[in-house]
Amino acid sequence: MAPSKIREFLDSKKIKYTSEKHSEVYTAQEIAASAHIPGRQLAKTVMIKIDGDMAMAVLPAPYKVDFNSLKKATGAKKVTLASEDDFKDLFPDCEVGAMPPFGNLYGMNVYADESLTEEIEIAFCAGSHTELIRLAYKDFAKLVEPKVLSFSLED
Repeated sequence: MAPSKIREFLDSKKIKYTSEKHSEVYTAQEIAASAHIPGRQLAKTVMIKIDGDMAMAVLPAPYKVDFNSLKKATGAKKVTLASEDDFKDLFPDCEVGAMPPFGNLYGMNVYADESLTEEIEIAFCAGSHTELIRLAYKDFAKLVEPKVLSFSLED
């Protein structure tokens, strides 16, 4: 079940969403396949550090973060992939690696790849490796207010 923090937030904002169960899988592409949705609609959350500060990079499942592009787009000196040890305690209501892209609820910046803006609806992990949430991209953008940048490469 999605963390109550996410459900309460979505419900309090009167956002229409669906919650769906899927087989236990761990990669974004496996989740998309298990849930029978196009990979471009599955927004994966990649934990990064920008000049030492934890942040979320959100991009379609079949893409990967282009760290050089993200560094240039943010004007940062250093952008790196965060290790599991760096963030595992930041999401006590989520399984490690299944954090929803709502960094605003966890006190961190969210960077969304501009390719996600082309999708009418997105889906993302709901705090576990067996559930996802689907909602309109425009609602995600309104709630999270991510910094939209171009920073992905097709994997």
